[in-house]
Amino acid sequence: MNAVTPAALPAVSVIMPVLDEERHLRNSVRHILAQDYPGELEVVIALGPSTDRTDAIAAELVAEDPRVHTVPNPTGRTPAALNAAIKASRHPVVVRVDGHGMLSPDYIATAVRLLDATGAANVGGLMHAEGENDWERAVAAAMTSKIGVGNAAFHTGGAAAPADTVYLGVFRREVLERQGGYNEEFVRAQDWELNYRIREVGHLIWFSPELRVSYRPRPSVRALAKQYKDYGRWRRVVTRYHRGSVNPRYLAAPTALVANAAGLLLGGTTPWALLVPGAYVAGITLGSLPAGRGLPIGARLRIPLALATMHMCWGYGFLTSPRSLARRVVASRRPAVTEPAPAQPADV
Repeated sequence: MNAVTPAALPAVSVIMPVLDEERHLRNSVRHILAQDYPGELEVVIALGPSTDRTDAIAAELVAEDPRVHTVPNPTGRTPAALNAAIKASRHPVVVRVDGHGMLSPDYIATAVRLLDATGAANVGGLMHAEGENDWERAVAAAMTSKIGVGNAAFHTGGAAAPADTVYLGVFRREVLERQGGYNEEFVRAQDWELNYRIREVGHLIWFSPELRVSYRPRPSVRALAKQYKDYGRWRRVVTRYHRGSVNPRYLAAPTALVANAAGLLLGGTTPWALLVPGAYVAGITLGSLPAGRGLPIGARLRIPLALATMHMCWGYGFLTSPRSLARRVVASRRPAVTEPAPAQPADV
C-alpha cells in the first residue's frame, strides 16, 4: 500500500475556546503541535477574559510557533469562542479541543481517516478523564463509570457506531459553515444542539473509541458541583428544545435527588424513610469499588463524594432550570440548512 503524502492530506485547523486555563494550556497545545500528522496544521486559540496567566501563556505560544494564533472572545462564552475561532481559521477540517484536553498522538490522523472512511460530517471519541491528585483521580473514576454517567459511550466506551453527539468533534468545514456554526445561546450543550442540526439534514455523526482525548477533571468539590449543576440545567433546556430527546438516563439524577431529600425530610417522623438515602449512600459506596480498582486509597475513598456531587448537582440543575431560559434558546433556534440540490443541465 502506498504511503499518503502530506500534499494528499487535508489541512487541519484546531480551534480552542480558552478561559482561565493557565494550568493546562501549554501542555494541551504541545499535544496538538506534536501530532503524528504530516498534513498542514494551524491552532486558533479564542481567548476569553481570563483572570490568571492564560493570555500571557497564549502569547508565548504564538511567539514560539507560527502555527499558533489567537482571537479575542470578550463574552467568555464557549460557543462564541468556537465561532470566533472558526471564522479566523482557514482549513477544510476543523478539530475542536478544549484548553484542558490532551490529544492522543494519532488523534488528528485517525479522525481524518474516519471522516474519509465513513463519510461523516463529524467524528469524535472518548473523553478519557485523568487526574493528577487523589481528588481528580476520584472524579476521573466517577466520570468514566456507568454508575457515574450511565451508558454514554464517549465517557465509558463502546463500539464504533453512528451517534447523536460526540465529545468535542472533528468536522468538515463546509458543513460547519453551512449550518452557521454554534448557537451562541447554548452556554452548555452547544455541541449537542449543533450535531442535532447536522443530523436533521441527513449527515452522519460518528463515534469511534479509536479517538481519545485525555481530560483533566475539575480540581475541587465546589468546581465539580458548579460544572454538574450547569450540565443538568442545560440538559433540561435541551429536553424542552427537543422533546423527543428525554431518556431514563436524564431522569435518574433528579429522581435520586427528590427521593433522598424526601427521605431526609420525613426521617424525623417516619424512620423508615431514611432507608432511601441510606440505600443511595450504600449504592454509590459499593459502586465506587470497581470504579476505583487500581487507584491509591486516598482516591478510592473520595469516589463516593465525587459520585454524590455529580448526581445531586446535576439533578438540582435539571429541576431548577428556568423555563425562561429554554424559551430564549428556543426562540434563537437556527433551522438546519439543507444541502443545495445539484444544478440541472440546461435544455438544449
